[in-house]
This record gives sequence, C-alpha cells and structure tokens, in this order.
Amino acid sequence: MAGSVVELADRLWRGEVSIGDNHPLRPLRQLEQVADGVAFVASFANVSALTTEDGLFLVDTGSQALAGEVHDQIRGWSTDRLHTAVYSHGHIDHVFGVPRFEAEAAEKGWPTPRVIGHEALPHRFDRYVLTAGYNSIVNQRQFRMPGLRWPTEYRYPDETYRDTLTVEVGALVAELHHCRGETDDHTWTWFPDRRLLCCGDMFIWASPNAGNPQKVQRYPKEWAAGLRVMASLGAELLLPGHGFLIVGADRVVRALTDTAELLESLHDQTLAMMNDGARLDEIVHTVRAPGHLLERPYLRPVYDEPEFVVRNVWRLYGGWYDGNPATLKPAAEPAVAAELAALAGGADRLAARARALADEGDLRVAGHLAELAALAAPDDRAVHAVRADVFERRVAEETSTMAKGIFGWAADESRRAAGEPGQAAGA
Repeated sequence: MAGSVVELADRLWRGEVSIGDNHPLRPLRQLEQVADGVAFVASFANVSALTTEDGLFLVDTGSQALAGEVHDQIRGWSTDRLHTAVYSHGHIDHVFGVPRFEAEAAEKGWPTPRVIGHEALPHRFDRYVLTAGYNSIVNQRQFRMPGLRWPTEYRYPDETYRDTLTVEVGALVAELHHCRGETDDHTWTWFPDRRLLCCGDMFIWASPNAGNPQKVQRYPKEWAAGLRVMASLGAELLLPGHGFLIVGADRVVRALTDTAELLESLHDQTLAMMNDGARLDEIVHTVRAPGHLLERPYLRPVYDEPEFVVRNVWRLYGGWYDGNPATLKPAAEPAVAAELAALAGGADRLAARARALADEGDLRVAGHLAELAALAAPDDRAVHAVRADVFERRVAEETSTMAKGIFGWAADESRRAAGEPGQAAGA
C-alpha cells in the first residue's frame, strides 16, 4: 500500500512531520485507494467507500461545502451506484453527501440509496433545526467563520438501530455498533472479513473532542470503553472520521488504547475530586493528562484539549453549579466589573494592569482583568485595544482550535470596538 495519504500518515506516526503542520481538520481533499475495493476520501470529514457486487457502501458522506467534490472524487474511482450509506453520527460535516447520489440514481433509474444511522440521530437533526441560530453563532466563533449559517434541512436515515446491527450488501458484511462518545448517536463500523474499522470521530488524530466548551454533552467513560472494544477486534486498517488512516494491527491497537487511557485518566481524576467535595475551579487547576500520552502525535491538543474534558466530566455528573456560592445567583457581570473598576481607580487601571500581566506572561489573570475592564467601560476604545491585545496573545499561546477560536473572536470584537480591523479568520 503506497500513496500520498498513506505515506503522510506513516510519517506523522513516526514523528517525521508534525501534526501541528498537518491539522486533522485541515482537509487534504483527495481520494486514495487504501486496500482492494476500499477508498479513503480525505476531506473536512473523511468518507470511506467500499465496493460490493450490489453497489457502493459508504461510511459518512461529506460536509455541506465539500459534498459535491467528494461525489466527484468517488465517481472518479467507481461508477457503481450507491447502495448504502452509514452515518457515523449526525454532525453536519458527515451527513450532506447523499442527495447528490440520490439525484444521480433518479436520473439513471437506479434504486434510491439507503441511509442507516443510530436511533438517536434523527433527534439530533430535530435539535439542530430548533437551535440553528445558536449553532450558527457558536460555530462562527469556534472556527472564526463570520459567514457560517447553520443548515435546517437534513437527509434523515431510512433505517435506525439501537445497539448493534449487521448489514449485508452483496458479499460485504458490516457490523454497526453504537457507542456514546463524542456524541450520543455514534456508530462505529467493523468489516470483519476485511479487518477494516471505520471509527467515526471516536478517534481523530488529536486529543479527543470530549470537552468542546460550546457544544452539548460528551461521554468519556463510555467512549473509552468503546475504544477498548474496537482495539480487541484485530483491525489491520483504521479509517477515522477526521485525520489520517492507520495501517497495521499493532498501530491500531496502540492508537485506540492510548486514547482510551487518556479519557479514563481525565475522567477518573475528575470524579475522584468531585467525590472528595472539591469545587470545579480546584479540579480544573489540579487534574492533568498523562504527559506521555500528550506526546503521542495522534493525541496532541490541537482541536479540543484535556482541560475542557475535565469541565465536561463535571457537567455530566455534577450539573452547572461550580461549587462557588457567589455564582449560584450572581450579580450581572457589568455590575461586578463596575464595582471592581471603581475600587481600582477606573476601568483604564484594570486595563493597564491586564497589559502589564500579559507582558509578564500571566495571560490567564490578564484575560480576567481585560474582560472586566471592557465590561465596566464598553465604549472605551483604549480599553478595547488592551482587551484585543490580551486575547490575541492568548491565541498565539494556545494550541487547540477551540481556545484559539474563542479568544480570537473576543479579540476581533474588541478590535472592531476600538475602530480597528480584526484579524484574519483562523489566525
């Protein structure tokens, strides 16, 4: 097996190139045949395609923006009709490719493709319609894409299942397994005759997306258990929902078990401190991911990060109250900011101290003071210039897409408030 996608994956594994320079959410936008009758489309969300006597079998179908390109790439590899598509989960970067195949089927008189997903997936689509405005806002901020508009029309699955489902298309046997992890509707697909595992976003060549600060609940304990089940199968080829394929049984086992160990460690440390009565703030600043795992090229915190996973574990078991009685029924943030500004001698004093702390490298405290200053003096251009500077420095220091997006969005807000142009998206 040889090719540019396979070769890049091997070089990443060996540490010859950096995952920071090959972000798993930066699409390669190319198709490569990775085994007999198996193609891997490296896109914003990857698509796996398998040939059968009765037509193509897809795991995931492409994002809204790149679905047409994915369709064309698959058509350059095979002209067979699409028989079945499995949604690994309902995130919008995985579920927008089917309509193009359906239009093609109608034009050529082929049977309509069948779509399969977990039984929770239609409820996700319903929720996406209900929260389209909110999802537009948070994804604009997460990815620094001001023009992003959340879709409200979806291709729902034709068939759903609860725990497991075996699907046969021609001689191909696909075993679908549900596991709560990044989402509550996740499906990983095992092709036993081909020793091929399509894991969806249960593994993405990055620290797991188990803590996303702007999205709904994740399930790290069940996620880790599912990874260990997958690791026991003897897969020789792993095709993930994002990032790069993994070739070789030993590598597949190591990647999956390392990811499970990371999630288990964060979960268990957090839960132990919760059971001892610690506040969320203490837990966040105490729990640490095992350093040897974060050194793995496939577990670097380039998208999500362990600190956010800790907060997600707290939310899963403890709800939203963080243990600080002042935050149970708090005053409005601008009111608190105004009092602190008055104590400091004005919002400009808070801003000046924020800049001084940033110069000293204490960006966390600087961020608090800059935010307080802007809340206390929302129309002060000089204060906003400081806030923008502090959060731009935070962007430069962070590694994860999540943190960079939120801090960058804040900086852009203040640049505009200060009468200056914001930074380019994704900076």
